Amino acid sequence: MPNFAGTWKMKSSENFDELLKALGVSPMLRKVAGAAASKPHVEIRQNGEQFYIKTSTTVRTTEINFQIGVEFEEETVDGRKCRSLATWETENKIYCKQTLIDGDGPKTYWTRELTGDELILTFGADDVVCTRIYF
Repeated sequence: MPNFAGTWKMKSSENFDELLKALGVSPMLRKVAGAAASKPHVEIRQNGEQFYIKTSTTVRTTEINFQIGVEFEEETVDGRKCRSLATWETENKIYCKQTLIDGDGPKTYWTRELTGDELILTFGADDVVCTRIYF
């Protein structure tokens, strides 16, 4: 089983603004979010298939606890509450489908994949994909 545990710093990010745009975030909030999320600090703790992920920026800190294969509640990148289900997509990749609790919007998901000494995080909103690489 792969070990995602550790403290991760972002190396690169692609399409974050486009993702926020696809989610309907206003230009002013996108600018603030883009600046705040430019250097997130990610802490992951793992015990088998039980995960704790804390993401901290200068504006917002999010924490999620989940077990692979067990539905849990979290928030989408733009802060809407959703039910999520994380599953193994491959041996080193977690895929998490998000379903909004209230309202409607784009179909969203995230993945986390270990590749060598890097963690690749993707966020998707319909056809728009943001990729963030951490080391």
